[in-house]
Amino acid sequence: MADTLYLSLWYPNLRLASLADKLTAVLGAFAAHGGDAHVYAATTWPVSWSESPVLQRVWGRGENGADPRLAVQEALELLHEDYAYEFQIEWRLWELDEEAGLDARWLRQPRLVRVTGFGPLFDEGTYEADGHIRVEFGSDAPFLEEDLELDSVGAAHVAENVLQLVALTGAVEKRSGATARLLWSELGESLAQRLSARLGMRN
Repeated sequence: MADTLYLSLWYPNLRLASLADKLTAVLGAFAAHGGDAHVYAATTWPVSWSESPVLQRVWGRGENGADPRLAVQEALELLHEDYAYEFQIEWRLWELDEEAGLDARWLRQPRLVRVTGFGPLFDEGTYEADGHIRVEFGSDAPFLEEDLELDSVGAAHVAENVLQLVALTGAVEKRSGATARLLWSELGESLAQRLSARLGMRN
């Protein structure tokens, strides 16, 4: 069963004023690891997820997007301890184009990843569980493809997706100076264990 995959990042004694630099570093890591160099959209959420956004800005895909530093600067212009700042950036993974029927082939497909920075008081301190910054990758299907019978080509593409994920999470941690990170899913299942079972790997 496909699950939503997240990466949570924590920083020691993080001051709210430093959140912009951390977010810029995280967003800036995507370009070298299968993602865009520009931010697609930004949303600023007050108090909790149930409230209406106080800012929503869509720049567009590719070159139409915003430079990460400028996007973060605009979204964090309203800097409050009980706000959350969400950015969407495009990332590409190998996926099977099943709509092509008998001509189905593997393509590098774009998806929008959400990168969210949390003020310490947003949604009753959600950062404690979700991280000062949380990256939502979307469905974990491209890293497992549990509904497909993988041949050698498919297995190679899935393995490449996994390596890209590992490289990105490592780069994000290093560039932003995170002291703790956690790759997790909504259902609480271990991606590493599911990968081991799926691809026949051994720990």
